[in-house]
Amino acid sequence: MKKVFSLFYKNLFLTNRLFTGLGCCVVLFLLGFFFPWLGIIPDLAFWVLVSLAFADILLLYRTKNGVFAKRHAPDRLSNSDDNELGIYIENWYPFNISIGIIDEIPFQFQKRDIWFKTFLTPRQRKLINYVLRPIKRGEYNFGDIKVYVKSPIGLTRRRYNFNQAETLPVYPSFLQMRKYELMAISNHLTDIGVKKIRRLGHSLEFEQVKNYVQGDDYRTINWKATARHGSLMTNTYTDEKSQHVYCIIDKSRVMKMPFEGLSLLDYAINASLVLSSVALIKEDKAGLITVAEKIGSIVPAERRHSQLNKILEVLYKEKTRYLETNMELLYSTVRSVIKQRSLVVFFTNYESMSGLERQLPFLKRIAKFHLLLVVFFENTELKKLSEETAADVEGIYIKTIAEKFAYDKKLMVKELAKNNIQSILSSPQNLTINTINRYLEIKAKQRI
Repeated sequence: MKKVFSLFYKNLFLTNRLFTGLGCCVVLFLLGFFFPWLGIIPDLAFWVLVSLAFADILLLYRTKNGVFAKRHAPDRLSNSDDNELGIYIENWYPFNISIGIIDEIPFQFQKRDIWFKTFLTPRQRKLINYVLRPIKRGEYNFGDIKVYVKSPIGLTRRRYNFNQAETLPVYPSFLQMRKYELMAISNHLTDIGVKKIRRLGHSLEFEQVKNYVQGDDYRTINWKATARHGSLMTNTYTDEKSQHVYCIIDKSRVMKMPFEGLSLLDYAINASLVLSSVALIKEDKAGLITVAEKIGSIVPAERRHSQLNKILEVLYKEKTRYLETNMELLYSTVRSVIKQRSLVVFFTNYESMSGLERQLPFLKRIAKFHLLLVVFFENTELKKLSEETAADVEGIYIKTIAEKFAYDKKLMVKELAKNNIQSILSSPQNLTINTINRYLEIKAKQRI
C-alpha cells in the first residue's frame, strides 16, 4: 500500500488551472469578511474545486495504463547530418487527453527544449518526429520518455515513465555518403556541385564495339568490324578500373581545430568516406591509412562489397591525437603497404610554411612512387578578417596579420606544385565536393 501511494504522489502534478482556482477561492474567503452577503459561496466554490480535483485524479488513475509511448530511432546516427527520430504515442483512455512529452536525449546535444505538446482522442495514435544533429562520433545514451497526461478537466497531470534507455553509435556521415552514391550511380553528381570533366584523349580500357552514331569520334572507327558488318562500327572505351585509391588521414593535433562544431578530423573523415564510396562505384579499389605520432589503422585497398563497411567501422573509432605526425614512419608504411602506383590522398592541415617545410622531404619521396594529392584547410575565420574593412589601428594590425596567414596558404599550394605534388586548399564545408572533383579530374586525365 505504501509503495502504491508513493508511486501515486510521485507521478501526480498539479496544473496552473488548479492553482488559479485555489487563488480565486482565497480571494472569495477574504471578500467574505467584508461582504457577509456572500454567505456560503466561498465554501461552496472551494468544495466544488476539491470535488473536481478528485474527479480528475479518478479519471486519470482509473485506467492502469492510459497511454503508451515508444521511441523510433535508427540503429545508428550520422555525424554532422540531420537525423530523424520519432516518438510513437497512443491514447488508451476513453476520453480526450492533452499530452506533454519529454524525451531524455544524450547530454552531448546540450538541448533542454525537447518538449512536445499534442492532443489525442480515444484510441488515437500519433507519431511525433524531431531532428537531432550530432557533431561528434561515439556512443550517445538516450534515457526514458516521460509523458504527462491531462484530462478534459485539466486540474492535475499524471506522469508515465517509459523505460526507453538505449545507446546509439554515431558514425561518420553515412547519410552524405549515400547521397553521393546515388548521384554517382545515376551520373547526377553535377547537380550538387561536382564538375563535369572533359576527357583528354582515350582511356586504354577497351569496353565494346558498337554501331557508329553521329557525334562519335571518327578516330575510334573499327575498320575491320566495319568491313565485316557492312556499316560503320566504332570502338568504345571506359575509365581504367581497379586503380588503387588510398586516403591517408592525419589525426595529429593540427586536425583538432573546430569549425561549426566539427573538428577538422571529422571533416576529413567524412570526405574520405565519400571518396572511398565513389571510388568503389567507379570500380577502383579503396584503402585507408590513419597516422599521428604512430600508425593508427590500415585497410588495404580492395573492391569487395564489404570494403566500405570495413572503412566505416575503422573511421568510427578514430580520435585526434595531441602529438606531431611521424612522417618518416608514414613514408615507410606507404612503401611497405602500397605495392603499386596509386592515388594517395593525404588529409592534413598546415598553418605556417615552417609546418609544411618539415614534412616536404617525406612528401617528395612519396610523390616519386605515387600520385600524391595533399588536402589541407583554408582558415575561413582569418579569411573573413582579411576581407573586413579596418576601422582603427588595431583593426589594421589584425587585417594585416590575417592577410599574411592567407597569403602563406597560397604559397604552400605553389610550393607543393613546384615539387610536382598536387594539392587542394579548401574550406571545411566544401571539402567533400572539392575532393571528389579532383578525383574525377584525375580519372578523366588518366594521371594515375
